Amino acid sequence: MTDHKPEFPTETDVLDAEDAAGLACVLSFNANDPSGAGGLTCDATAMASVGAHCMPVCTGAYVRDTTSITDFYPLDEEAVHDQARAVAEDVPVQVIKVGFVGTPESLAVIAELSDDYDGVPVVAYMPNLSWWEDDKIDAYLDAFRELLLPQTSVLVGHHSTLRRWLLPEWSGERNPGPRDIAKAAAELGVPYTLVTGLPLPDQHIDNALASPETVLAHEKFERIEAVFAGAGDTLTAALAALLATGMDLPEATSEALHYLDRCLDEGFRPGMGQVIPDRLFWALPEGEESDGEEGPEVHPGADYFEVPFNETKH
Repeated sequence: MTDHKPEFPTETDVLDAEDAAGLACVLSFNANDPSGAGGLTCDATAMASVGAHCMPVCTGAYVRDTTSITDFYPLDEEAVHDQARAVAEDVPVQVIKVGFVGTPESLAVIAELSDDYDGVPVVAYMPNLSWWEDDKIDAYLDAFRELLLPQTSVLVGHHSTLRRWLLPEWSGERNPGPRDIAKAAAELGVPYTLVTGLPLPDQHIDNALASPETVLAHEKFERIEAVFAGAGDTLTAALAALLATGMDLPEATSEALHYLDRCLDEGFRPGMGQVIPDRLFWALPEGEESDGEEGPEVHPGADYFEVPFNETKH
């Protein structure tokens, strides 16, 4: 286990950065998503919404609509490296956010850069990869585990995704809790894990920020069926941005979850598929927020961040 505690930005750090740049800056590695549900569009919008500046580094492009992902075209690692180095050597970086990168080679580039910027927190999101080929999933997860998790300050993921990845041999009679998953992540170098979509009785789900020793923060929502695209990216982007503005981790987690809750509550269905979070809900003219009478009724449900848990390999 790598024993490191991330040094999150202090209020003084942020004030110094604001004097120079105006807004706290987050270096975000993610893919382009043409549906606008997740990816770099999501990162830039969510971060701006909570008061930070996103510096987007494109790692490739999904082929997708609002229903599903059908393919991914990665950029080569040199292109990822050159984008990131150019802006990071010019602009002070408060936080690094990692979404979907696409290849082990690009993960290696990001891990190297994160190591060079020691003390800058890394907030990493592991999405559901079940749409991808098995051999590519295995290679990606192995590289993420070996290269990026030792650099990661906060790992974010759905309970089912993290359980299958980090605790594949779990044999307990109960589902692993957030501390169980956080312990598995900590053995790979991650001090904090934000586990979403934890099933609770009475049609509720929980979302918990945990270390191996304790649950530091959690937020509970009612389970009402709805299928969202881009919720995990939205949460991770908001969390990274709020940390960059100087919030401590438990407060930033709570604020990010409440921000996501509002995004989902005002979500919309632009196509024939899933509902997309409205990350600019606050920009609606007064009196025009969703009242539930028009459009799809969307609330946090079983699919709050990802598909429900099943026993498939990935």
